[in-house]
Amino acid sequence: MKDNINTKIEAATFKRLLNHLDERKDVQNIDLMNLAGFCRNCLSRWYREESLKLNNEVSDPEARKIIYGMPYDDWKKKFQKEASKEKIEKLKKNHTH
Repeated sequence: MKDNINTKIEAATFKRLLNHLDERKDVQNIDLMNLAGFCRNCLSRWYREESLKLNNEVSDPEARKIIYGMPYDDWKKKFQKEASKEKIEKLKKNHTH
C-alpha cells in the first residue's frame, strides 16, 4: 500500500514539475542545462527510457510531446530563442558528453 501512495506522490510531483516548466517557457533548455545539468529534452529521454523498462515503448516524439505539452517542433518555433555564445561555451565546458 505504501508503494502505491509513494508512486501517486511521485506522479503528482512530476506533473507539478511539468506544469511549472510549462508556465516558465521563458526559461530556455540551455539555461536549465547550465544551471541544473538537465533540461526538458533530458526529461523526455528519461521518460522514454523508463517506459521501455516497463515494456511500454514510447517514441521520442511522443515523450517530448508529454514533456513539452505540444509537439517539440511547435514548441521550438514558438518559444526557443537563439542561445548566446557565452551560454553555448558554458554548456560545452560543463557538459562534454
